[in-house]
Amino acid sequence: MSIPISEPSSTVLELRHVSQRFGTQSVLRDVSFQVRVGETLVLIGESGCGKSVTTKLLAGLLNPTQGNVLWDGRSVSTLPNVELRRQRLRFGYLFQGAALFDSLDVFENVAFGLRENRRLREAEVRDIVHQRLKDVGLPTATATKRPSELSGGMKKRVGLARALALSPEVMFYDEPTTGLDPVMSDVINELILRTRERQSVTSVVVTHDMHTVRRVADRVVMLYPLNRLGPNESQIVFEGTAAEAFTSDDERVSDFIRGDATRRVQEMAA
Repeated sequence: MSIPISEPSSTVLELRHVSQRFGTQSVLRDVSFQVRVGETLVLIGESGCGKSVTTKLLAGLLNPTQGNVLWDGRSVSTLPNVELRRQRLRFGYLFQGAALFDSLDVFENVAFGLRENRRLREAEVRDIVHQRLKDVGLPTATATKRPSELSGGMKKRVGLARALALSPEVMFYDEPTTGLDPVMSDVINELILRTRERQSVTSVVVTHDMHTVRRVADRVVMLYPLNRLGPNESQIVFEGTAAEAFTSDDERVSDFIRGDATRRVQEMAA
């Protein structure tokens, strides 16, 4: 049973002065922000700035080198292993490449978390799997297909169905529209919105897709690569609404939003 949350404005996830290094490579430095219950927070920024690492830290899939990750105000580092495992079941994760099990058909992929973490009768598992496939717009016949038989968009939807099978309170989406055509990208955006509305899910979305930002974001956080910052500069160069992001007068933000590489090219030529 998850910790009950009564206040709609309360914080469900928080990074507090978090830094992350892998060997000698620093990826995040002194990053702090909150994710509020029921909102969709979108993380943007250049490749390599630490967006995916940030979501893994928020989900408890990585331990920070420094600082604290908090779930409902509790430091994750203080949770016993049994409690940590139980709390992780509150989270669903749609990986960038969907990360389906190639050796399993669609039905078994979606059922995997249920079989591992719930004591359910087979009829209950079947009903949940078919309902989740329906929720993401896939016909029942898809259940017997292997991942190799699916298009990129279908794989993403199966990955989403698998994540939703356990009825998560928080969904993490890592580049959900990467590699998809514009129409299928908008299908995924619509599914993100429907998931939030139908299941009251809090969402954290990593994306480079500005259409996704416009469509789904309640709030936007932009990270900047450490190698382009001074020692005392904040790695979070923007935090605000999507509308504010698209009208920001910070050149780093506006260049990224518009996809304008003029200044970067000039730097390379200097």
